[in-house]
Amino acid sequence: MYIMEKAPAKINLSLDVLHKRKDGFHEVEMVMTTIDLADRIELTSLKKNKIVLEAESRYVPNDERNLAYLAAKKMKKHYSITGGVHIKLTKHVPVAAGLAGGSSDAAAVLRGMARLFDLDTTPGELAEIGAEIGSDVSFCVHGGTALATGRGEKIEELPAPPPCWVVLAKPPIGVSTKTIYQALDIKEAGHPDTSSMVEALRTGDYEKMCQSVGNTLEGVTVRLYPEVAQLKEHMLQAGADTSLMSGSGPTVFSLVEPDVKARRICNHLKGFCDEVYMVRVLGTKDTLD
Repeated sequence: MYIMEKAPAKINLSLDVLHKRKDGFHEVEMVMTTIDLADRIELTSLKKNKIVLEAESRYVPNDERNLAYLAAKKMKKHYSITGGVHIKLTKHVPVAAGLAGGSSDAAAVLRGMARLFDLDTTPGELAEIGAEIGSDVSFCVHGGTALATGRGEKIEELPAPPPCWVVLAKPPIGVSTKTIYQALDIKEAGHPDTSSMVEALRTGDYEKMCQSVGNTLEGVTVRLYPEVAQLKEHMLQAGADTSLMSGSGPTVFSLVEPDVKARRICNHLKGFCDEVYMVRVLGTKDTLD
């Protein structure tokens, strides 16, 4: 049997780090939404009890270092699956970019294996398994737009953002999330107004949404990688309605309403950055189908 799943990237419209928890994780408030840039996951059942991961990118490992592989292993254990699975992963989302590419791949494997083996499960149960893999996996299981709290595993669904374009630019560097969190001084960092972002989404207020973006981690990443700040400045100078780093970076995104302006920003950035994308906000759960 064969199953295909989309694994869309996400952007953080708002990311606040509140404090470090006793378990070593950080307490966060994040407003995330999916975008129209996705990896492709193809799952095929195997008679032999094994996991085979085939990745077309040389930057992606094909063992337990890959969250997609780890997701398959956890599904087999949790649901006592005796058969095997072949996973073909086609990457389109940049690696180590702050776009949850690996987390979304893992979430797609969780959803896909539930379908492949006809399991009696729910998205909530899959999200709980996802929380054992990574902090963004729970959100990626559900997709759409949501407020994520706790260490990222508590998900509250939100309305999709008003329709707009997203221009993404990833500088030619990889950023370690662990390194950024280790360098974070929560008392000195800026903190976005999460409630303002949530209200903007609930009222469909595009202007307020643009005014409410913020990322506690951005200042840390900018200190270590000044090119992130340079990309933000280029976007704003080219006419972006707002600009922000996603996750721990280094990808920077801008929100724009007219497609003509989005194309102009995209063309402008290609003079400074090789990886530039112009995509739509998805923001709803049905885009996973």
